[in-house]
Amino acid sequence: MLSYVLAGLGLGSIYAIAAGSLVITYVASGIFNLAFAAMAYSVARFYYWLLVEEGWGIVPSAAVSLFVFAPALGMFLYAVLFRHLRLRSTLIKLMATVGLSVALPPLIQLVLEQPTNTQAPGLAPRPLDVFKVFGSTINADQLATYIGLVVVLVVGVGLLRFTSVGLKVRALVDSEALTSLSGTSPGKVSLGVWAASVTLAGLAGILLAPTQGLSVQSMTFLMSAAFAAVVAAKLRSLPLAVGVALLMGVTTNVLEKYIDPSSTFGAVIKPAIPFIFMLLFLLYYALRGQAGDLVAGGALDRAIATQGGDPSVVSAVAGGGSNRRFLNPGLLAGVIVIGIFAMLPGMLDKFWSGLLAGGVALAIALLSYTLVVGEGGMVWLSQITFAGGGAVLSAELVRNWGWEPLVAVLVAAVIIVPVGVVIGLLTIRLGNLYIALVTLTFGSLITTLVFRRDPYYNFGSGQPMPRPEYATTNDDFTYLALAVFCILAILIVNVRRSTAGLAMSAVRFSESGAKTLGISVVQTKVLVSGLATFTAAVGGGFIAMNAGSTLPDSFDPAVGLVWLAVLVTMGARSNIAALIAGALFVLMPQIFQIYISTDLGDVPTILFGLGALGLALHPEGTVVQVGNNIMSLYRKLFGRSDPDPEAPVPPGTPGAALPDRDEADNPLLTPTARGGSATIPAGGQA
Repeated sequence: MLSYVLAGLGLGSIYAIAAGSLVITYVASGIFNLAFAAMAYSVARFYYWLLVEEGWGIVPSAAVSLFVFAPALGMFLYAVLFRHLRLRSTLIKLMATVGLSVALPPLIQLVLEQPTNTQAPGLAPRPLDVFKVFGSTINADQLATYIGLVVVLVVGVGLLRFTSVGLKVRALVDSEALTSLSGTSPGKVSLGVWAASVTLAGLAGILLAPTQGLSVQSMTFLMSAAFAAVVAAKLRSLPLAVGVALLMGVTTNVLEKYIDPSSTFGAVIKPAIPFIFMLLFLLYYALRGQAGDLVAGGALDRAIATQGGDPSVVSAVAGGGSNRRFLNPGLLAGVIVIGIFAMLPGMLDKFWSGLLAGGVALAIALLSYTLVVGEGGMVWLSQITFAGGGAVLSAELVRNWGWEPLVAVLVAAVIIVPVGVVIGLLTIRLGNLYIALVTLTFGSLITTLVFRRDPYYNFGSGQPMPRPEYATTNDDFTYLALAVFCILAILIVNVRRSTAGLAMSAVRFSESGAKTLGISVVQTKVLVSGLATFTAAVGGGFIAMNAGSTLPDSFDPAVGLVWLAVLVTMGARSNIAALIAGALFVLMPQIFQIYISTDLGDVPTILFGLGALGLALHPEGTVVQVGNNIMSLYRKLFGRSDPDPEAPVPPGTPGAALPDRDEADNPLLTPTARGGSATIPAGGQA
C-alpha cells in the first residue's frame, strides 16, 4: 500500500504545483491564467532544447530555463498583454488568456521545432536513482517533484504571507491606485508576479514531461486535472489547493491496487477522479452561494479606468433621433458576405470546394459560441464536446439504425440538448471562472471516456458518416450547409430581437439588475444553454458528414480553444463573423502551406491566438471594428453626423435607448456599432 501512496504523492505533487501556481497567480493578479499549460510547455520545451539538443548539463539547463527564460517570458507577456487586463471583465480576461494558450505553443514550435522525443528527461540524472523508503521505493523524478512542491509552498505561503513583498502584492490586488499612493510601483510588483508565475508553470512542465510526455496535450490534461484542486480552494486558498491535489493523486494510484486499470471500469474511473472531486466541491459551494469570481481593483481604480475610456466598458449611445433607415449598411454587408459564399463553390476546384464546405460546416458549430459566449455572456469551453457528441451519435443512428444522415444529425442534436441544459443548471449560480473550469474539465473527461475509446475512436478514424444522397458533391454539400447556417443565424436574430433576447442582454450585463426587473436568470440561461448545445451538435454532425467520418481527434478541447480564439477574433456576437471564422480556420492553413511554405502551417493558429489577445484593447472583434468603419463612412456619405459625444448613456442607466426593431437583426454589428444598447431601460419589462 505504501508504494501506491508514494507514487500517488508524486502524481499529486505535480497536480499541486500546477494548482498552487494557478492560485498564486490569481490571488496576486486577479487573472485566472488559462494559458498556464502553454507556459508550462514553452519553458519545458526550452529546457529540452538546452539539455538534449544542445547538450547542456541538467543544472545549467534548469537554471537558464527557470531563472532566465521563464521570468523574461513572464515580463514580456505582462508588458504586451497582462497589464491591459487588470480591470477588464472576467470574460475579456479569460478570452485573452485563451488566445495566449493558442498562440504560444505553435510560436515556440515554429522557433524550436517539434521535439524529437516526447518522453523528455526531467530534473533528475539518467539513469534514475532509486531510493528505499520504509520498504517501498521512489525514484529520483518523484523526489524532484516533492522538492518542487516544497518550493511552491515556500514561495506561495512564505513570500506572500510573511514578507513585505507579499504585503505589496495583496495591496495591489485590493487597489492599484492606493498602492501607487503608498509609494509602491504597481507595475514593478505585477512584473514580478508574472515572472514568478511563468517560472512556476515551467517547473510543473519540466517535472511532468518524464511521465506524461512533452506535448501541449499532456500539459493541457495537467491543467484540467489541477482545476479540481483550484475549485476546491475557491481560487484563493493555497494550502487547500495543495491538499486536495495530493489527495487526488493518492486516490488515483491507490484505486489501482483494488481496480484493474486495464479493465473497462478502471479505464473509466481513473480519468474521472478529478472531475468527481470538482463536482463535489462545486455542488457544496454553489449551494452555499460561495462560488463567485474575484474582482480585482477597488472603486477608485474602476472610476479612473472609466474616465480613461476602458474599452471593456460597452457604452449604450442613443442614436440621436430615429435610427430607421431605408438601407441598413450592416445588413447589406451581411447579405454580400453570404452571397460571396454562395458563388464560391462554382468557382473553385474540387480540393478548395471541399475545404470551403468544411469551413461552412464549422461555422454552424461556431454559432453555438455566438449564442453562449456572445449572447449569454457565459464562458463555455465545452461546445466542441457537444459538437463531437452530435457527430458520434448521428453516425451511430446512421450506421446502426439506417437513418437518413440529415435527419440523424437533427435528432442527435435534440438528444444532446439535455446534457447542455444540465451543465447550465449546475453552473447557473457560479461565476464565469468556475463555468470555464467546469466546462473545460467536462470536455476533457468526455474526450477521454467516450471519444478516445473503441468503437468510437477506431484508431483515430472514428465511425463512417456519409453525406445525404442529394448532397454528395462538395458544391451541393456547401449549399446545404450554408442553408442550415442561414436558418440557424435567422433563429439567433429572432431570439435576439425577442423579449427573451432582451432578457439575455440584461442578464449578460448584470444578473442582480435583471432580477430587480423580474427577469428569471435561471430560465434565461437554460434557454441559452439549450439553443447553444443544439447548434453545436448540428455543427458537429455537419463536420462529420463533410469529412465522411467522425474523426474524434478533431473534437479535442484543445482544438475547441482554437475555435473560440478564431471566433472572438472576428467577433463573438456576430453571425457573419462565425461564417468568416469557420472559413478562415479551414482555408488559411492550406493557403500558407501551399502558397507560402510547408513549414508555416502553424502560422494561422498563431495569428488566431494573437487576434484573441487583441480583445484586451478591442473587445468587439475584427468584424465589428470593420462594421464600425462602415457605419462611420455611411454617415459621412449620407450626411449623418455621429452621435453627440456628450450624450452617451452608460449601460443600466434609466432611459438607455434600445435598438430599433428593424436594426436588431443586423448580422454584422453589435449594439454598440448600431448606435444603440441591448440593455433594458430601468422600469422596462422583459
